[in-house]
Amino acid sequence: MLTASVRAHYNANMSPPVFRFAPSPNGYLHLGHALSALVTRETARRFNGRFLLRIEDIDITRCHPEYETAIFEDLAWLGLDWEEPVRRQSEHFDTYRGALAKLEAMNLLYPCFASRREIAESAAPGRTDPDGAPLYPGLHKGLTEDEAAARKAAGEPFALRLDMERAIETARRMRAWPLAFTAFDPESGARETVTCDPARWGDAVIARKDVPTSYHLAVVVDDALQGITHVTRGLDLLAATDIHRLLQALLELPQPEYHHHRLLTGGEGRKLSKSDRVKSLKSLRAEGVTPSEVKRLAGLA
Repeated sequence: MLTASVRAHYNANMSPPVFRFAPSPNGYLHLGHALSALVTRETARRFNGRFLLRIEDIDITRCHPEYETAIFEDLAWLGLDWEEPVRRQSEHFDTYRGALAKLEAMNLLYPCFASRREIAESAAPGRTDPDGAPLYPGLHKGLTEDEAAARKAAGEPFALRLDMERAIETARRMRAWPLAFTAFDPESGARETVTCDPARWGDAVIARKDVPTSYHLAVVVDDALQGITHVTRGLDLLAATDIHRLLQALLELPQPEYHHHRLLTGGEGRKLSKSDRVKSLKSLRAEGVTPSEVKRLAGLA
């Protein structure tokens, strides 16, 4: 139960808090997604808030309509409902281009033409980002505008990377440093301040040649446009909050509060993943598993 003082804090603005569940339709949902969706919906209920569903489908090569349909079916089967219309990221690329243009005008982006293999071969041994990928070693960071333009004209694929050092200095000049976020506990309503360290990500990818955004950019833009006040998501995205807070500061966007919930793991202790072909909610439903049993399997009952 939330204490009266905590409930008063969240009702201070006379507007209900806004939560969202934002899956990607690049595969069928599994128990880990069920946990996240149910935690978010229950937290919205606790806080007398709104619950939104967002489809994060910027990866147009891997996202497919049948997976989106399955998302709606799975969530409805679990007993969840959400506000309409549902926001689909693929319908808002122009919005992300606008955010990119602002970052480019601040001279914070540069094109990188390096492949993953080139980055892996050039990265310092043992230096990785929070996701475990080789830390970007700065390849092509020193290209002149003419050199970059020539490679673009030749049709080379490229990514737009955030110049992390310059971005942090810009945040300092904007008096948005040090960066932090408020972590909230949905059980008690307790809140604490967590300091961010975006530098550990290096020069992160913000967009690509064929897609004018990345997860990092799209999520902060969408959260701001949808008025998201509270983000509930898995612990695997805790470190990503560093990048999100930096982009929020640079783009002068409001910052939500965050709760990073526990993850469900498989037999080898790794988090459940679509790529590991774990059993989907769709297949569980076909086997006769009930929503109540899904909650129990997710540790919620």
